[in-house]
Amino acid sequence: MKRTLDGLVRSLGCEFRQPALLEAAVTHRSAGSRNNERLEFLGDAVLGFVIAECLFEKFPEASEGQLSRLRASLVKRETLAEVARELDLGDYLRLGSGELKSGGFRRDSILADALEAILGAILLDRGYEACHACIHRLFTDKLARLSSADELKDPKTLLQELLQSRHLGLPVYEVTSVTGKAHRQHFVVACRVVDLDLSVTGEGSNRRGAEQASARRMLDQVEARV
Repeated sequence: MKRTLDGLVRSLGCEFRQPALLEAAVTHRSAGSRNNERLEFLGDAVLGFVIAECLFEKFPEASEGQLSRLRASLVKRETLAEVARELDLGDYLRLGSGELKSGGFRRDSILADALEAILGAILLDRGYEACHACIHRLFTDKLARLSSADELKDPKTLLQELLQSRHLGLPVYEVTSVTGKAHRQHFVVACRVVDLDLSVTGEGSNRRGAEQASARRMLDQVEARV
């Protein structure tokens, strides 16, 4: 197994003193009891912190809410899976037969979780500085491309990205009332995040505007909660 992981070690730029930690990090729960779930928990935490630190330094004028949304765009599942694919991580995963047959080595969720687990393994094996350096290497290009232009995204997109980065269900929008004449209508839309038991409303002269208004209010609620 150690020989099999040599290519991954080279891509990470980090030698392991305890190869068993890396082996556990690439092992999905479908393949055995010694798997990557606990390491994923640790890696998620250190990744969030390091990315937050990078953004704090890169955007000194950004508000807390802006920094949270920028971080969400980097640590969301799709971005992590993209980084994992750049490492060819799918080629190194240990999966149970069911996951192998269903193409689990290509699935965003499995790739993202394994990447976080690897970061957790590096933290345990080599310490914070080595883990910090590895995260910087893996995310350098994405951090360089990131700009405050990301804040120009509409509230619905930002809310969706924030919820996905927290592994929460997507928001549900519902028109609760429409008043006024056809040429001058007034819409009220409810936005609900079931996983957090949160609900807000937004108003606008059309449905889209009301949805965006409710999403903007929900963003503030979610950021305060998580």
